[in-house]
Amino acid sequence: MASDFMKFVHFVRPLSKKESKYLSEIDKYLEPMDFKKIKNLLKNKQIGVSFSSLDISESIGEDVSFPQINLAVEDNELQLFIDKKNKEIHEKVMRKAFRSFSEKAKDTVKKYIAPNIFGLELAKEAAALQLFATDPVHILLLGDPGTGKTDILKSASNLHPITSFGLGSGASKAGLSAAVIGNEVIKGLLPMANNGICCIDELNLMKKADYAALYSAMEKGFITYDKANKHFQLDAKVRIIATSNPKGDRFVGNIISILKQQIPFDSALLTRFHLVFLIRRPGLERFTQITEKIVQDDKVKVSIKDIEFIKGYVEFAEQVDVEFPKELEKQVVNFSTELKKDEKKYLIEISPRIVIGLIRLSKAAARMELRKAVTKEDIDKAEEIIKFGLQIKRE
Repeated sequence: MASDFMKFVHFVRPLSKKESKYLSEIDKYLEPMDFKKIKNLLKNKQIGVSFSSLDISESIGEDVSFPQINLAVEDNELQLFIDKKNKEIHEKVMRKAFRSFSEKAKDTVKKYIAPNIFGLELAKEAAALQLFATDPVHILLLGDPGTGKTDILKSASNLHPITSFGLGSGASKAGLSAAVIGNEVIKGLLPMANNGICCIDELNLMKKADYAALYSAMEKGFITYDKANKHFQLDAKVRIIATSNPKGDRFVGNIISILKQQIPFDSALLTRFHLVFLIRRPGLERFTQITEKIVQDDKVKVSIKDIEFIKGYVEFAEQVDVEFPKELEKQVVNFSTELKKDEKKYLIEISPRIVIGLIRLSKAAARMELRKAVTKEDIDKAEEIIKFGLQIKRE
């Protein structure tokens, strides 16, 4: 009886100014019936309210605060209800933050790709767009060591919610594909990154046994395992971003025929990449700029909360289905035709995969901004990236 009486006393008491403020904030996020229940729980002192924040930097967006409900009594059923409402509040806060971020995503996300590496801006943009490509876009950074290729891979690995990162030589028994120890199936880099980004450093050191798995993952989205009476298939719907050094460790010369002789892969693998970037050691001017940056100790410090926010944004954006307007198809055809005419100028063959890559990059550019249709500007950006990748001479 005493307990029921106290509940009645709490129920009829007026709310304090602080409690009224709490409820006005909670009211923004919950349905009327849920809000009414929360109000009663607060009146009965069964819950408390605190405030949390996204703890993101200004470069990401406004660091808004939002209410979190805390249970003040032991009640498993109530705890489940409170947990569910807190999740709903957090999801609504994140959706609003993501919508706001979409207006600056194009300029912001790329800044989190290898932020302490000077130059290679379009290669970084390609890696940023790859995060938002729901269809396979495979990127190869082919070039001299010590040019920041691995840093781009690491950033891509950090910014997508589903990734794997490892050496082409295979740092584990599973390698790129898979291994079986007893009855346990150990996934390699490719199936580990199913529906995400597979980052492979030093692909030129890849074992011959992994070639078939890599081809299958890049084109079919799965790998097969057939050894010692073990036969199975693993999904590997991946977007690959890989680095590779040339034969002899660094490129020599600028003549196409000479450069082609230094590529460590045959055309069967090379043409499976939608984008190939030839990356050279910096010339004098760029070397001076890099040196100045090092001397100034102008390192960009990246917040873990910012990284987590972008990962969440990527996952949110991947739900956007992007259309490619028919009226823009001619631009793609004209661009691809011009590239094919000048094919002898480039290190790699101008194949249909480059056209596919152009379309998928364009869609990724739209998806990055949560837009449902590709624009001419998206195609222009994809064309700029592809042209940059094909260049032989660049500073």
